[in-house]
Amino acid sequence: MSVISVALPFSTQPHFESILRQFIDSPLVEKIFVIHSGQYSGRHDKCEGFLSHTLTAGTTLNTILKRITSDYFLFITQSQEIQLGQAALERFVGIAQQTSSGMCYSDFFEIKKGVRTERPVIDCQFGSVRDNFEFGALLFFSMAAVRAALKKCGDLAAVDVAGLYDLRLKVSVDHSLFHVQEYLYTKVESDLRLTGEKLFDYVDPRNQAAQKEMEAVVTQHLKHVNVYLAPNFKSIPASEDTFPVEASVVIPVRDREHTIADAVLSALQQKFDQAFNVIVVDNHSSDGTTRIMEDLAARHPAVKHIIPTRHDLGIGGCWNEAVFSVHCGRYAVQLDSDDIYSGPDTLRKIVDVFRSGQYAMVIGSYKLVNMKLEELPPGIIDHREWTPDNGRNNALRINGLGAPRAFNTSLLRTVRLPNVSYGEDYAVALQLSREYQIGRIFEPLYLCRRWEGNTDAALSIERANRYDVYKDKIRTIEMMARQRLNHQGE
Repeated sequence: MSVISVALPFSTQPHFESILRQFIDSPLVEKIFVIHSGQYSGRHDKCEGFLSHTLTAGTTLNTILKRITSDYFLFITQSQEIQLGQAALERFVGIAQQTSSGMCYSDFFEIKKGVRTERPVIDCQFGSVRDNFEFGALLFFSMAAVRAALKKCGDLAAVDVAGLYDLRLKVSVDHSLFHVQEYLYTKVESDLRLTGEKLFDYVDPRNQAAQKEMEAVVTQHLKHVNVYLAPNFKSIPASEDTFPVEASVVIPVRDREHTIADAVLSALQQKFDQAFNVIVVDNHSSDGTTRIMEDLAARHPAVKHIIPTRHDLGIGGCWNEAVFSVHCGRYAVQLDSDDIYSGPDTLRKIVDVFRSGQYAMVIGSYKLVNMKLEELPPGIIDHREWTPDNGRNNALRINGLGAPRAFNTSLLRTVRLPNVSYGEDYAVALQLSREYQIGRIFEPLYLCRRWEGNTDAALSIERANRYDVYKDKIRTIEMMARQRLNHQGE
């Protein structure tokens, strides 16, 4: 009995015929929509060419969905070679029926440079609303769930690239997106870059139009699930804290003997109208970092070298040590131990924004450079997707908010950073933005130095998945908190 309709992109590569043949030969497949831009001219009874300039355009998907009469819809997201596993389609159907899920997706095998490896993906949470969530190449939708979602939430938006993103978010409002922890297919991977080389794709200026589409889609989704926050903000509460200086540059560090002196000296060179200091939290370094810091602290009274008594601290925990110390100033400004400020006016520009309005946090912009300070693509990362009206909603879609980050110390002391070494700043930024305004500076104030020693330069799949799970968990917590806030206001 035919129960599946398939949509896949056309390719001029030889492997396309073998991909297509797998679906033509399956008795489960009723219809195959081949999405192309004018090249496809196949004539098999099951196949229908569908002319579209973009694979995931909203209008394309709306039209295809309206023409499907089968129970399930399999969307193939890539034109690279794909080989179905043993009884893969049967397994998708069985699990979809047993779980009543809106969409199923699975782990897969991946071939890179001729080597076949396991590629596990992760569970989709309530907070998994980022547009780069890795579902793999096969998305298996229940058409009953799709029709119910479109009836409730409306047709897919008339977008060029965000149609599939819109579809899976709308389906997720009332149905689960179920992760099958089985390797149901093999795909050939064409993007061979390391994780550190992929990090900044979403802020590449060339992707700006797509980013605006994604923002519109996620904003509508947040309204559907009662998470959206209107642009109404609280004033910064009065504080009874007293501070030894107006601002502190906070640098957590562990084993960065080759870069820490550059970072500290960059902070000391700031020209500022009031007293400031540099708090370096040395997390029990085992190389020459501690010796370098002892020397710098001896020569520069503004350098406060802290070695925690605890041995269980991540970067967030080190930040808490600095923020709650007697040395911390009214504003706490971030500087990573790998990086440097772009000039002597960074601190002044950040504090000027704090003084100009009711801001819990200020975030600047940075330039990607190598260790010779030569610019790396995509160059300036300014996160212009942030707007005063919708930034805190759109922040749930993206993986970070930029740098340098600076905080109102009194407010930061009320929320603390989670004691982790990945996503700690994102978590506290989301929490602060729930109630307060975030100030933005769109000119580069900071040089982010990329080198092989960066902690995110070449992550294993296991670690990348763990990081993604954690950030999605942060989003889940924040979205639940915003739901609760909205319910209280009803």
